[in-house]
Amino acid sequence: MSTMESLIGLVNRIQRACTVLGDHGGGESMSLWEALPSVAVVGGQSSGKSSVLESVVGRDFLPRGSGIVTRRPLVLQLHKIEEGRSDYAEFLHQPRKKWTDFAAVRKEIQDETDRITGKTKAISNIPIQLSIYSPNVVNLTLIDLPGLTKVAVEGQQESIVQDIENMVRSYVEKPNSIILAISPANQDIATSDAIKLAREVDPSGERTFGVLTKLDLMDKGTNALDVLEGRSYRLQHPWVGIVNRSQADINKNVDMIVARRKEREYFETSPEYGHLASKMGAEYLAKLLSKHLETVIRQRIPSIIALINKTIDELNAELDRIGRPIAVDSGAQLYTILELCRAFDRVFKEHLDGGRPGGDRIYGVFDHQLPAALKKLPFDRHLSTKNVQKVVSEADGYQPHLIAPEQGYRRLIDGSISFFKGPAEASVDAVHFILKELVRKSMAETEELKRFPTLQADIAAAANEALERFRDDSRKTVLRLVDMESSYLTVEFFRKLQMEPDKPTNSKEAPNPAVPAIDRYNDYHFRRIGSNVSAYINMVCDTLRNSVPKAVVYCQVREAKRSLLNHFYTQIGRREVPVHYVKGFPKFI
Repeated sequence: MSTMESLIGLVNRIQRACTVLGDHGGGESMSLWEALPSVAVVGGQSSGKSSVLESVVGRDFLPRGSGIVTRRPLVLQLHKIEEGRSDYAEFLHQPRKKWTDFAAVRKEIQDETDRITGKTKAISNIPIQLSIYSPNVVNLTLIDLPGLTKVAVEGQQESIVQDIENMVRSYVEKPNSIILAISPANQDIATSDAIKLAREVDPSGERTFGVLTKLDLMDKGTNALDVLEGRSYRLQHPWVGIVNRSQADINKNVDMIVARRKEREYFETSPEYGHLASKMGAEYLAKLLSKHLETVIRQRIPSIIALINKTIDELNAELDRIGRPIAVDSGAQLYTILELCRAFDRVFKEHLDGGRPGGDRIYGVFDHQLPAALKKLPFDRHLSTKNVQKVVSEADGYQPHLIAPEQGYRRLIDGSISFFKGPAEASVDAVHFILKELVRKSMAETEELKRFPTLQADIAAAANEALERFRDDSRKTVLRLVDMESSYLTVEFFRKLQMEPDKPTNSKEAPNPAVPAIDRYNDYHFRRIGSNVSAYINMVCDTLRNSVPKAVVYCQVREAKRSLLNHFYTQIGRREVPVHYVKGFPKFI
């Protein structure tokens, strides 16, 4: 294979790979596709575009008919193969199927067009990708575009004329696009839609190749020498004349190879075009385009290589983001599952430790929510003079206390301490809610897990189950802390109280030594008891304000950081990798 064929063949393969990647969302790869040179076939309706393409390929494979036949761009990649091998075709939308019946290829083009546009005369800019492998072609990429038209016919939208022109422009305006402008010889070249458009997008003519079709259909006594020799309209590249198969030949299914031979004979025996015979015909056109394509590729090799490297880097980054393929053995799959779990665990810990937002909300529970809840506890009502008298009297029973109402004190303290259980449990639940929310956020932010929704759901479920266990342990611990305050009172606090003299607020409340002891239990006495209990409860409140956060962090936050998925790891290690995980893994191709 020659260097030229290898170079163009390589570009063809790159374009094909870019198209496959582009279909899966690879914007970078499509930019590379656009940067690679290709030949855009432009012409008016019934200008002979399809016949020229078939002549270049040497196969009858394109849909035919009146009006607009090409309704989607056809990206046609020609691949030269060894002599003696049979021709075949492949569609990108059916990549593993080889088509050897080119009549079936024609039908598939029509069916694939209808799949997008329906049976109407509408158009679509979604291309059909077709590769043809043959020893009778040159390596080349051609893009067959809908024929330019001047009026909309019945069944077409009024915008069809502009829609087609916009589509064609989107291809020919690209600086790496080679324009194959096809015009029928039996019409005035000045009215050629293809030449008009080519002149607008390529005024220097550097990218434009002119093709004259239907030379054999010109009026008797006329010829197209003025155009072919560049006197009517000069291009930087030579004009090429083409003689397509006649309708009679098409009806008789004349072989394209035979049609090529008849075309050569026409030019060689033509008195008008005989001196140009070596530079006329579909075979010469294909070689001319292929040679020019090679020149363009050589000129752009540095920029193409740079863009390829850039695209590779971008695709590698994307691959790193979504995760690379894994092997098919269970050990490798288990390793991948564990790595995905660790990736989630890292994100979760970053939220807790401050690398990502969210962990600060836990501190908010301890710094705002818990103190606010403690302030709202109904100690004023519980330690009111009336309630203190009631509790003390009930504790004394039929025999009043002699010196200090110890049982009354204990009942008042126990009742007050029980109020702390509510804020303590609320702190546990608030932190639990925050941790669950951080699990949800971490799951969404772990890019590696996004392609494995089943595994993602199971990890989330395992994490939430662990958080439930941590919450239960935390609740038991904080309630135990509260119960501990009831189980053993700080005796030293009350001993200090006994040494402090009574300080009544006014003389009326001061006890009179002359009055019997039973009469001493006035409001002041019960307010004094309530004040003593309130002071003790404030001390307990300060203790719990510090110890409850420590218990919550120890039982919930610390455990979430240390062992959030430990139970899940144990389950995975005891069994084979679940089939529903494996189905989510991409296999090596």
